[in-house]
Amino acid sequence: MEGPSATYNIPMAVRLTGALDVAALEAALGDVVERHEVLRTVFPSVDGEPHQHVLSAQEIGSLLTVHPYDADAVAAATTHRFDLSRELPVRSWLFEQGEFERVLVVVVHHIAGDGWSLAPLARDVSVAYAARVRGGVPVWEPLPVQYADYALWQRALLGEESDQGSVLARQMEYWRGTLAELPEELALPVDRARPAVASYEGGTVEFSVPAELDARLREVARAEGVTPFMVLQAALAVLLSRLGAGQDIPIGTPVAGRTDEALDELVGFFVNTLVLRTDLSGDPTFTELLTRVRERSLGAFAHQDVPFERLVEELAPSRSMARHPLFQVMLSVQNNAAAVLDLLGVDAQVMAAGELAAKFDLAFTLEEQPGTDGLRGQLTFATALFDTDTASALAARFVRVLASLLADPAQPVAQAEILDAAERHRISVEWNDTAVDLPAATLPELFAAQAARTPDATALAFGDESLSYAELDARAERLARLLVTRGAGPERTVALVLERSVEMVLALLATVKAGAAYLPVDPEYPADRITVVLADGNPALVLATQATAAVAHAAGADPLLLDAEETLAEQADTNAALEVALRPEHPAYVIFTSGSTGRPKGVAVPHAGIVNRLAWMQHAYGLTAEDRVLQKTPFGFDVSVWEFFWPLLEGATLVLAKPGGHRDPAYLAELIRRERITVTHFVPSMLQAFVQEPAAAECTDLRAVMCSGEALPADLRDRFFAVLPQVPLHNLYGPTEASVDVTAWACTPADTGTSVPIGRPVWNTRVQVLDAALRPVPVGVAGELYLAGDQLARGYLGRPALTAERFVADPNSSRGERMYRTGDLARWNADGALEYLGRTDDQVKLRGFRIELGEIEACLAAHPAVATAAVIVREDQPGDHRLVGYVVPAGGGLDVAELLARVAATLPDYMVPA
Repeated sequence: MEGPSATYNIPMAVRLTGALDVAALEAALGDVVERHEVLRTVFPSVDGEPHQHVLSAQEIGSLLTVHPYDADAVAAATTHRFDLSRELPVRSWLFEQGEFERVLVVVVHHIAGDGWSLAPLARDVSVAYAARVRGGVPVWEPLPVQYADYALWQRALLGEESDQGSVLARQMEYWRGTLAELPEELALPVDRARPAVASYEGGTVEFSVPAELDARLREVARAEGVTPFMVLQAALAVLLSRLGAGQDIPIGTPVAGRTDEALDELVGFFVNTLVLRTDLSGDPTFTELLTRVRERSLGAFAHQDVPFERLVEELAPSRSMARHPLFQVMLSVQNNAAAVLDLLGVDAQVMAAGELAAKFDLAFTLEEQPGTDGLRGQLTFATALFDTDTASALAARFVRVLASLLADPAQPVAQAEILDAAERHRISVEWNDTAVDLPAATLPELFAAQAARTPDATALAFGDESLSYAELDARAERLARLLVTRGAGPERTVALVLERSVEMVLALLATVKAGAAYLPVDPEYPADRITVVLADGNPALVLATQATAAVAHAAGADPLLLDAEETLAEQADTNAALEVALRPEHPAYVIFTSGSTGRPKGVAVPHAGIVNRLAWMQHAYGLTAEDRVLQKTPFGFDVSVWEFFWPLLEGATLVLAKPGGHRDPAYLAELIRRERITVTHFVPSMLQAFVQEPAAAECTDLRAVMCSGEALPADLRDRFFAVLPQVPLHNLYGPTEASVDVTAWACTPADTGTSVPIGRPVWNTRVQVLDAALRPVPVGVAGELYLAGDQLARGYLGRPALTAERFVADPNSSRGERMYRTGDLARWNADGALEYLGRTDDQVKLRGFRIELGEIEACLAAHPAVATAAVIVREDQPGDHRLVGYVVPAGGGLDVAELLARVAATLPDYMVPA
């Protein structure tokens, strides 16, 4: 059905040394094809239906072509593409290197042969060659049957499925029940995303099961009443499960299909494929798993007569050109007789016949080594999915898991060792070697020190306003004294119901100077969210301006108005010295999570964590007095913390965007250009809109663009560098429950990967990718991401039970440290960088999301041909949300107004489309 292809070739290459009689070899090949009808069968199609047509011996012609030796030609011969409608399913080439050196390549298409067939084929060629060399013809024992006889017999044996008493009906019923709700695709630790169409290009790696392990395998098999194959199958299922494939593991295996000795010497395709389903639920012991495997395997072998192709047709799984149906991993144990070519007077040595085609994602093949102990193994892998190094690691892990399980079959299979000592040390120690000694400090003392160093430098710019470091420090100090008199101090919060403004920055600095943690409350939050934040945050006082006072009042608060005359006068009259016993472990800020997965919760982050984060950032990116950092992130999102404080601790200028300006790509491009901004941040969805803005290309003063908050797509990375090729782009990752970012990755224009890593851990931070039992997973394997180290938050404000649930004991710490369970999926790559893979949650409930018209317009601008749309919205920070995706069928048109109307009609009433 696929057309001419080398996917199902069975190649054999043999080096021939000696005085070969080429004419005798050519005649011998003709003799063998005459003996086996299937080798002279073609499959023409009539009205779309293929049928077999057996040619006579007189019709086949010569089967051997002679060429000068050329390595590329030998490789090309093994990948010959048969046209089965008119071409015999066997071809042979003889490549001459000299008078006594030749390479013979024989290729049989799988439609006419299987692995077993190679031994009788080679034996018959040897007999025929000996006869032809002597001037005679081969005399064979007549074959009892031909392949066509077997085909007719098989059809008669199976009967019709409409006959409930037939073998086919009974066996099909068994398979329907056994394979019900089978996983369509195993999650494997691939290096690349699966292509839309499988290429079948394969690679191979060799491995071995040592003699002592092979002996133990057979000992356990005897003790548990299973076959060695069943032990290998169970071990492979455990490996795949530990590599992230789940607990329901389908593995394919071939069966010879030669159920009558009359078929033993026949060349033909008799092999069938069975699906062996392994259940690892409940973390059984290996002994218990072997019992499950034996029951399933015996059932499968008792129902092996249904051709696999018929089974697929009847079960009708979701078909894909990208993967094999029903299973993607094959396991086979070869016990076929070896193919031996014994040509009179010629030494024949089988040689490698090129890479095998990869019909499956992974195919593990084991066979006994003649004359030695142990098993020889070969792993064939799809090169579209796996690198050779990854395949080698998989093969080594298979042997390691097998050894671990066999060492103690009574242990739960989840305890089987999958990492070797070197990889465990690399993951846990080398890639987490982030320790840096930093002096204990707090944000206000670091800012005060910088203000003392550069009092006259411009600290803050907002529109036409600007403040020097001395002015900003003095005004914040006066406000801090007032806040202390109103009850602010360590272990207390001060809520800030403010728009982006000079007053906002003063309030942030004054709050931390007063020793309290600032609690950002965006006036644009939905009213019910503001009420929750103020209730759970339990602030000592609430700050607002006359423009935002109504929002605070609506939530039941009585705010202190920063721009009221009496407040300004009270600050001027406050001359008492500011004495605050602030320590690094006290909270610096409390930011509430989005509430998309439940009630919003306040995350309390200490000074020590954010100071560590800012010190690392300065070391990594190095702000100077000439830098101008744009603050545009709503302050309810933790990225804003470094936007505010990093420039103010390093003597740079903090430039504020206007309220709401972060949503307007054109405004941002103009502001970045006009204010000569050198450092800024974008969430990827907004970066997408920004790089589509023509004026973005003029933002050449930028020397660093930070990205976080969403996964950064590779195509967006490439688009960014096409617009701003000289501007560094940095991808960062971190949850609210840590001090902003915990990993970082520097993108370059030369990057070609299909995903953008989130990078390596920052200073004094450890990251771990763990399985459900909190064990490290291997490189390339998906697991849940856990964080540990100095940047962890103290926990959730007033929520001790939830804190204990998410901030758990670190099993790898000897000092009783905690780690945070992020709920994010990630994996290590071979370079020691993390790749983000999404959330562990299957679904996230949307609560309180506001959809911005400008964002939808920007995202859809590049895709004007939109029919009906499913809109995907993400909250990047409390109260600030982005359209991150949409699903549309092709054709038709839908304007933005209609899209908004549909969104509004399907979302709860409190979701407000702009």
